[in-house]
Amino acid sequence: MTTLSVTVFVLAYVGMALGRVPGLAIDRTGVALLGLIVLLAFGDLSLEEAGAAVDVPTIALLFALMILSAQFDHSGFYGWIADQIVRASRNPKLLLASLIAVTGVLAAIFTNDVVVFALAPLVVAGVASQRLDPRPYLIGLAGAANAGSAATLIGNPQNILIGQAGGLDFWRYLAFALPPTMASLAITFVAIVATWRIAPGDGATPADSRPPQIDRFQFLKGMFAVAVLVALFLTPLPRELSALAVAGFLLMSRRLSSRTMIGAVDWQLLLLFVCLFGVTAAFAKTGLAQQGMVWLTERGLLPDRLSVLAPLTLAASNTIGNVPAVILLVKLVPDLSEGALTALALLSTFAGNLLLTGSLCNIIVAERASVSGVKLGFVDFARSGIPMTIASLAITIAWLWGIGLVPL
Repeated sequence: MTTLSVTVFVLAYVGMALGRVPGLAIDRTGVALLGLIVLLAFGDLSLEEAGAAVDVPTIALLFALMILSAQFDHSGFYGWIADQIVRASRNPKLLLASLIAVTGVLAAIFTNDVVVFALAPLVVAGVASQRLDPRPYLIGLAGAANAGSAATLIGNPQNILIGQAGGLDFWRYLAFALPPTMASLAITFVAIVATWRIAPGDGATPADSRPPQIDRFQFLKGMFAVAVLVALFLTPLPRELSALAVAGFLLMSRRLSSRTMIGAVDWQLLLLFVCLFGVTAAFAKTGLAQQGMVWLTERGLLPDRLSVLAPLTLAASNTIGNVPAVILLVKLVPDLSEGALTALALLSTFAGNLLLTGSLCNIIVAERASVSGVKLGFVDFARSGIPMTIASLAITIAWLWGIGLVPL
């Protein structure tokens, strides 16, 4: 049983790194699901154990935030904001800066994956109207979504998991995370400008074209929901219950059917989380992880200091992905300090900007762009991703060490 659990664990995380199974049309979610099925079929993991392994509060919070994002999507807000950025920024560099700034703010509130899913095709269409190369703008979208999402404990899936696992205070984390997040957004802009030729295009949006219209009622309903959610975060009510209450309010609509709202949820991502929880639990049962932690402890290599955590998150995020890496680390080292968890959230998020495979957010941008006829390649992303990530991690390490939150 130990051999099978270890084999499935290794193959599942190799699948996370590759993003697919060679020769088969199976993506990351399919790989994780197949691994879980094998473990259940051979008895290495029971259904009860698989269910107990799932961090339900994390899944519930992510689901609720997707409902909130769907509210804004159906109000026309995302289309309107993308159009306004293009119209107001005739200068290509100003356009890139505006895109990065707006995306960073949206990602901190609505989670990075759902924001880029909505904005990627709109960005392609917008820059195409200006006859601009869409690739640097798509990299800016992904980079800003990752960077901006680091600011809050609801900005991305791994931060949601870390916040829930460590019981971190939402506002205290924001205070620690905001300075390096703002620096990382600025670095994203500088890195892209330095590695791409951002030149004026030869087209423009017709002056008489009508911008996308916003359903004001649905938009105001969404803004009210955000205000209520922020207010609830100030109370002792658990974050997942606060978010679910807001999602329930949004589902009570006379204009948008619950089927439409629920259909906008990224069920693939939620299923990926559920399956990885199970696969990791089966591996934990073998005892090898515990033995490994004993070995690391004896050598002073626990991920509770920056000199260990930074290279670990950089390597893991760009091999198996930052979400699977955080799931694994939190399961194996459940008693990390507040400072170490804060560092893990920031470093794993910024590390996801190194390569195209570093985060699900990057992959979503590439796949959505492909549907719109734009190919964003591995090398295209790396030419900006590598410098922006190295600089962001350096500043973050200096910040966390400088304020005394995490030892070097």
